[in-house]
Amino acid sequence: MLRTILAISGKPGLYKLVSRGNKSLIVETVDAQKKRMPAFGADKVVSLADISIYTDDDAEVSLPSVFESIKENYDGKAVDLSPKKASQDDVIAFFEKVLPNYDKDRVRVSDMRKVMAWYNLLIDYGITEFATKEEEEAEAEAEAPAAE
Repeated sequence: MLRTILAISGKPGLYKLVSRGNKSLIVETVDAQKKRMPAFGADKVVSLADISIYTDDDAEVSLPSVFESIKENYDGKAVDLSPKKASQDDVIAFFEKVLPNYDKDRVRVSDMRKVMAWYNLLIDYGITEFATKEEEEAEAEAEAPAAE
């Protein structure tokens, strides 16, 4: 599901891929307005499924896995902290709760705020399934040999 949800550098919020145009992508805002616009080749467009968070053990945790962790900690509801108004200490405490082994040197507080804001946007939009079955099975297989 998150493969079609996009972040566009320099533009706030999240966008859903609607279709592909000639030399552009047609995207729609992930909010109540559902405004459509083109995203051109010069825009840095990234699928949320392709984003990862650095961890201490030299591995990376995919963003869908982080969203699943937030979902488990908040019973599928939106995060009660405001990403813009919460203090830096509150944001760090929140992130340590959902991803305890994140790399404290490389993951900035602004990144944590963005993850919170994106999660709340997705929940408000009605997207509650973050990891597909194939992704969960692939992660389980990747972790199994490391455990032995």
